[in-house]
Amino acid sequence: MKTRAISQMMAGGVADSVFPGAVLLCARGNEVLFHEAYGVANLTDRRRMQKNAIFDLASLTKPLATALAVSLLIKAGMVTLDTHMGDVIPGVRQTPKAGISIGMLLRHTSGLPAHRQFFTIIQEQVRKNTNPRQLLRSLILSEPLVAEPGDQQVYSDLGYMFLSWAIESISGQRLDRFVREKIYEPLGIRDLFFMELGGKSRKKERLVSTGTCPWRRKTLTGEVDDDNAWAAGGIEGHAGLFGDAPSIHILCCEILNALCHESPHVLDPDVIGSLVRKEKGRDYVAGFDTPSKVNSSAGHFFSPASLGHLGFTGTSFWLNPDSQLIVILLTNRVHSSRDNQEIKSFRPKLHDLVSITFG
Repeated sequence: MKTRAISQMMAGGVADSVFPGAVLLCARGNEVLFHEAYGVANLTDRRRMQKNAIFDLASLTKPLATALAVSLLIKAGMVTLDTHMGDVIPGVRQTPKAGISIGMLLRHTSGLPAHRQFFTIIQEQVRKNTNPRQLLRSLILSEPLVAEPGDQQVYSDLGYMFLSWAIESISGQRLDRFVREKIYEPLGIRDLFFMELGGKSRKKERLVSTGTCPWRRKTLTGEVDDDNAWAAGGIEGHAGLFGDAPSIHILCCEILNALCHESPHVLDPDVIGSLVRKEKGRDYVAGFDTPSKVNSSAGHFFSPASLGHLGFTGTSFWLNPDSQLIVILLTNRVHSSRDNQEIKSFRPKLHDLVSITFG
């Protein structure tokens, strides 16, 4: 069987402690070519990983929720990529961030820093009955820019937190409700969702554990791993989405259909085309990553037109519009330790093997 080498590599990833468990789904458009689960979902109770296991998708939230939500607002004529934040959020108008555009935030050129540990401030203020989401937004507004808007590409979680605020302000709906009603439900996707802090833990038997949080003092299962997203309530533009591989596959097919102008159900091909237009010298397009010229996580065979993204928890997807190949790799690599970096060398080798196997 030609897929045996793929199975052996995935099983080797478990044996070599690259990750405790994983799910790999490979497809050619709608046709699933390979879909298997490996290892365990939790190291304590040794629950076996299931093919429909639900992972904390971490930064896959950016392309699979936030960027697609913005694309629908553009499709509806409510904003453009050039719309300034000062024009959509009244509280931003008199700040240095008023001139940051939707496109700059999507492309990580807003001038905002990559990351800040806002959760420490939020946790302290929550004890004083401060609204955590409002506090997060005030912290973003008060955070100094590290570059002039549009000058540099700096991958920024803060930019996507800012975008979720814009989506809510423009649409009148919170990000999780907007993407569920406008994207996931129309596509028949049931297992992409946000986990609101304090809400019911959904589908417990399928949830995959992530890291052991030193300040929450527990192993996280069904609770967003990202500290800032957790402190703000679990629903943010940079992290908070949970889901399984089959659901991501359906959404990747919709994105492929839009890229190839093949009658997508929800997305607009022209809008998606404008998002993925590449700017010279920059790897990130609006909402997505593209294969870097050196040491790409997609390996050596995905075309420059390919789109994907990585998540801190050990998740990733790559799709190639030229060959229609989709590779979704979901792992719990942080479950043993947040410092486990073995997946960096594993990912490109796996994508090369998958590309060679399926041509």
